[in-house]
Amino acid sequence: MPVVQFVENNTVVLTQLLEKPPSENENIKIKGRKGKVSTIKITDDNVVYVYVIFDKVVKNNPANDPKKKKR
Repeated sequence: MPVVQFVENNTVVLTQLLEKPPSENENIKIKGRKGKVSTIKITDDNVVYVYVIFDKVVKNNPANDPKKKKR
């Protein structure tokens, strides 16, 4: 069973023992964040590095909400 390390911007996000690592361009969800696998790097010592690109989270700014009136 290989050790799979999910990496984003040279930071390890998650390390798991998986029987089958994900494939490239596969949509995944890690710690509640949606993302896509960009590349996979397999090393000799049974370690698989999976590079992930997470989707940007857009937060709603309550100060610019047109439904509320400023007082």
